[in-house]
Amino acid sequence: MSFYTMLQQDPAVLKAAIAAADTTREKRTLCLAMLVRPLLIVAFAMAMIAPLSQIFGSENSPFLVGLFCILLAVRFVDFGYCIRDSLINLAVVFALLLFAPVGAALLPPVPGMLLNFAAMLVIFVMTTVQPKMGNGGLYSFAYVFLAGSPVTGALLWKRALLVALGFLVCGIIFFCKHRTKHHDTSFLQILRSFRLSDARSCWQIRLALGTSLVLMVGQLLPMEHWIWAGFAGASLLSPYTSGNVGERFTQRIVGTAAGCTVFFLASLVIPLPVLALLGPVCGIVLGFCVDYRYKTAVNCCSALTMAVGVYGLPGAMFLRVCNNLLGVALAAGFALLYEWALNRCTVPERPEAQNS
Repeated sequence: MSFYTMLQQDPAVLKAAIAAADTTREKRTLCLAMLVRPLLIVAFAMAMIAPLSQIFGSENSPFLVGLFCILLAVRFVDFGYCIRDSLINLAVVFALLLFAPVGAALLPPVPGMLLNFAAMLVIFVMTTVQPKMGNGGLYSFAYVFLAGSPVTGALLWKRALLVALGFLVCGIIFFCKHRTKHHDTSFLQILRSFRLSDARSCWQIRLALGTSLVLMVGQLLPMEHWIWAGFAGASLLSPYTSGNVGERFTQRIVGTAAGCTVFFLASLVIPLPVLALLGPVCGIVLGFCVDYRYKTAVNCCSALTMAVGVYGLPGAMFLRVCNNLLGVALAAGFALLYEWALNRCTVPERPEAQNS
């Protein structure tokens, strides 16, 4: 494995390779790759997001964050069907990310929830033919982020330009990396397999409906920064297995509590203005994390670095805990009801358990 190939690997893969390495030299090379990889990712994120936010407005930075994550993914994860249909659907996905969250924000809560559900379901059907590749978590994250930051007027036009630019870049990368795959599979074949007796279809509906319900409740309650509840709910529902919901429920709560505790302790020795600059450090640390609890804790610290300047330390920590509790409680409750209703209606092939 070349050093460049090592840099493309997931932290879990690198850690397993380090443990299995036969020579000291190989271990050192893998450790170096483990160290350099998050540094390059954070450097790329800062080089991309900061200048484009200056050009297109800070209000459009949520789309830039989502675009950055999609850019990292499209090199490795295809849609599971032919390149022509994949590129057409990639354009549809980008259009839905542009218009659906804005449209839902302009509607009353229930119609807005239905629009969010329909848009997310279309996105998931198009992008998650291979659920275990992680596109469900990726595109639900992007959608929730945009649902919490709708724009209108000139900013919407700027976001539209960003969407066009993002589709052009992602489309070129997608074509170069995946043009030779799945020639014999069309999206129409995938669409014909969508039914309630299919485990993948049931999971796609669960993720879309559960996330849209969490977003609606978050908007209805008098709670600031309800987008955090949306992130928590989508994160709980995104794994392709019903058995992981309870486990991730506990891990999310533990990780959030740990992140708030670490951030509070850090605030005792580091001035708050300096704490607000620790976001990139959290991004680097996240590159070493494999376990969901640790990822949650690091993400919590990163979110607090941005929120503390707006809400103050006590307010930011209170909102982080409350919104996460709300999100995971709603998502877990919905998952239980969904499984009960599904079992009453049909008996689909259940997805196999997977590691979180």
